[in-house]
Amino acid sequence: MKSNREREKKRTVRGEITAFLSLVFVLLVSFILALTESSMIQTSKNQKRMDVDRALYSVFGEYQKDLLEDYDIFAFDMSYGSGQFEEDLLLNRMAYYGNPGIEQEITDLQLLTDNGGQAFREQVLAYMESKDGIDLIQNLVGLSEKWEEQEIKGEAVSEEIDQLIGQNEEILPEEFDGITEAKKSGLLSLVLPKTFILSSKSINPAEMLSAGNKESGWGSFPQRSNTGGVKGKVLYEQYILETFGSATEPHGKNRNLDYEIEYMISGKSSDEENLRSVVRQLFCFRLAMNYVYLLSDAKKQGEAEVLALALAAVALHPEAAEGLKQILLLLWCFGESVMDLRALLSGKRAALMKSEETWQLSLESVFRIGSGEDGMEGMDAEDGMTYMQYLQILLFMKGEEELTMRTLDRIEQNIRFEKGHSHFHADQCVTKLKIKSTAEIRTGITYSFPAYFGYS
Repeated sequence: MKSNREREKKRTVRGEITAFLSLVFVLLVSFILALTESSMIQTSKNQKRMDVDRALYSVFGEYQKDLLEDYDIFAFDMSYGSGQFEEDLLLNRMAYYGNPGIEQEITDLQLLTDNGGQAFREQVLAYMESKDGIDLIQNLVGLSEKWEEQEIKGEAVSEEIDQLIGQNEEILPEEFDGITEAKKSGLLSLVLPKTFILSSKSINPAEMLSAGNKESGWGSFPQRSNTGGVKGKVLYEQYILETFGSATEPHGKNRNLDYEIEYMISGKSSDEENLRSVVRQLFCFRLAMNYVYLLSDAKKQGEAEVLALALAAVALHPEAAEGLKQILLLLWCFGESVMDLRALLSGKRAALMKSEETWQLSLESVFRIGSGEDGMEGMDAEDGMTYMQYLQILLFMKGEEELTMRTLDRIEQNIRFEKGHSHFHADQCVTKLKIKSTAEIRTGITYSFPAYFGYS
């Protein structure tokens, strides 16, 4: 009997072990299946993320080639050449590159023109900082501050010339007729070198980005700070000088404006108007600087006094000698400034501060300005500044946003007219993008995740 009970007990123990092992096996299998399920879900999630990343890389790889090749700027055209600003065009492109079955929403979008062209300016500065051999112009800040003051003084000098001539018109000798008539005929025609061919190109200002009619992105992205600091401004203006044309150094072919830097400074609708505006600013500055020098030169003042006395005596108005002297000095400055502009517009250099060696015009030659005998050209001052250097000072004085948007005006117009992409819009060019994607992993299981990509 004892033997039977022992055998029965052993069978019971064996049965308990078998049940325990079965339970452990079930739990182990369930655990393995759960791990497998979790792994498959995670793998699916990773795959969806990879699909979206691949699509983003592909979309951003379709950057606008002319922007990069000609202006060193990365951005892709969201309209894909259609000129239509529609989100679906971008989302369809994402689907084309491997996002089937994934619902997507653009949560943040940065365009090249947003925030006054912030994204464009950031790329310009990054590009310019990466270049070697960029030298900052010394004393540019001081020159720009001095410029505004001297320009105001130059305007005052010009007005004084007109007033004095008007007040003394009846007693002015015939020698003054040529220069006074030349002054009335217009400054631009006086200062242009004889070989200079004035451009007749023009634009419609209402069609420009800077007029305010543009698309806008949404959301927020980190921004580079201090893009308008002294270094940033000089680098940005150096980019403009290297990339765009001017009256003395035209760039490109088939552009609808040749004097592009003058446009960025003045914002007028034609090359002639922009050049006239810039010439006026340059002339007023030179007029003031030349007048300052002339007042310090006793020899030249003596020449003016001697001639004034002679002219007053001939006119039988000796009491007018002092007034004639002042008119002579002012007209002398006027003529000298004309010579400065002729030198600049013919590619020569004009001295910033005049000296006896760099003063160009004799007093007698003033009366030939604008006449048939006027064949005079400005001299090349060895240590002087070029027309482009003078333009850089004017650029430095412009506001950051205004200058940036006018730069984008020219880029947009050039790509349309020079490159033939008539539907190109700079305000439809994307630089950064955030997307929310929702993918179905399994029946009833969805996965939402963000994705970001941007040119830096």
